[in-house]
Amino acid sequence: MATPYIQPHSADVPNERGYYGEFGGRFVPETIVPALDELTAEYEKALADPAFQAELAHLQKTYVGRPTPISYAKRLSEMLGGAKIYLKREDLAHTGAHKINNALGQALLAKRMGKQRVIAETGAGQHGVASATAAALLGLDCHVYMGSVDIARQQPNVFRMKLMGAEVIPVESGSKTLKDAINEAMRDWVTNVRNTFYLLGSALGPHPYPMMVRDFQSVIGTEAKEQILEIAGQLPDVCIACVGGGSNSIGIFHAFRDDENVELIGVEAGGHGTATDKHAARFANPDISRPGILHGTRSFVMQNEDGQIRETHSISAGLDYPSVGPEHAYLRSMERAFYTAATDEEALAAFRTLSETEGIIPALESSHAVAEALKRAPKMSKDSVILINLSGRGDKDLDTVIKILGDKLG
Repeated sequence: MATPYIQPHSADVPNERGYYGEFGGRFVPETIVPALDELTAEYEKALADPAFQAELAHLQKTYVGRPTPISYAKRLSEMLGGAKIYLKREDLAHTGAHKINNALGQALLAKRMGKQRVIAETGAGQHGVASATAAALLGLDCHVYMGSVDIARQQPNVFRMKLMGAEVIPVESGSKTLKDAINEAMRDWVTNVRNTFYLLGSALGPHPYPMMVRDFQSVIGTEAKEQILEIAGQLPDVCIACVGGGSNSIGIFHAFRDDENVELIGVEAGGHGTATDKHAARFANPDISRPGILHGTRSFVMQNEDGQIRETHSISAGLDYPSVGPEHAYLRSMERAFYTAATDEEALAAFRTLSETEGIIPALESSHAVAEALKRAPKMSKDSVILINLSGRGDKDLDTVIKILGDKLG
């Protein structure tokens, strides 16, 4: 038999109860515990089923376009005068981002389980688009919850979802962003748990979702590790990825987890600055972010003294989540991964810089990772290697950027 597309039990975490050290677990209403148990069992069966593995591998190759390449950012590297910068091009995957890896895997699982109706949540719209795409491919009914603020700033993605037959459901509660979209999706799932599959978009939520999403996204790192050795002749000195919920970053980090000489750097949304109350950097300030429970899992959560969830801000719709996946909290606690932040201004500058030097327009989320590389590369030797996970392309963000830059271009 060929090597499975996803390796079962490919890490020592989580444990059987879904914990990554002190983080993770299940904190959910009793009504959905049986559904989570069923999902866990069916996922394990699917991983052991050669037919499931073969179908997923076939679709990733012939439909998604995997493997995605690694590009050497030659002009950017020369401009900065330090480390060589390489880009893992998830922006070239079908739908324009890494989200399709997980959406396709979960949609296949939903079909296997006989669930005709799938629900999803989305912030930047990329997971919503990926879910609508996978549902259209497999003939599933798709309903996507999206905050009205995100709908306003991500209109191209909203249209794409509707074009593929998905129903986009505006969420008007709370901050009207990703957190609130997840709230509504979970309410829907609790109500319709018997016939509905919750296609969760990031490496968060109750077990088995953080593990399952990581496994479906681990293809990024598996490919990247083999590619960078071939192209650069060495493992990267630094691997950088943006972190919202944390799926693209855990996807690339996973392959390098045991390579202690590879520094893993997650970049959060610094917004207007981590000294202000307009950001989404969960690890930046212990006074406003500490371990807590949100959306069924224990991780770092931005909260006030009374435990109420704080409002967040980011120029990027996909990074303004007030918590982070539990495996990221675990990696940080183990000092295996380190987390920093890029401000809106730094991300926008990186967006322009990569566009002008390499002809690659990155998503504003990915621009946060690029911003960190712009700071680090000049301080590193010329034989050093930085690998950035370019998690998505920036077409979806042009409306936002146009409003900010206006006539400043040209």
